[in-house]
Amino acid sequence: MTRFIVIILVIANVVTAIGVVNARHEHRQLFVQLSRLEHARDELNIDFGRLQLEQATWAEANRIDQIARTRLGMKFPETADIVVIRP
Repeated sequence: MTRFIVIILVIANVVTAIGVVNARHEHRQLFVQLSRLEHARDELNIDFGRLQLEQATWAEANRIDQIARTRLGMKFPETADIVVIRP
């Protein structure tokens, strides 16, 4: 009977050890994946910041005014050309 209990305990110990090794291996794989994803997130945040800066540059009022005047030939209306409509 004692021998049977020892065999069961040894088998349980081996199974537990294999489970621990498997859990640690999975943890390492998930940690590597997390590190890769965090790096990708950081790169995307950098790109997003660059795009926001570029958008702000392209949308500046001075630039839009300059393009409207040079390319489209637009200008501010003269005072005599302004008509106020009242309801």
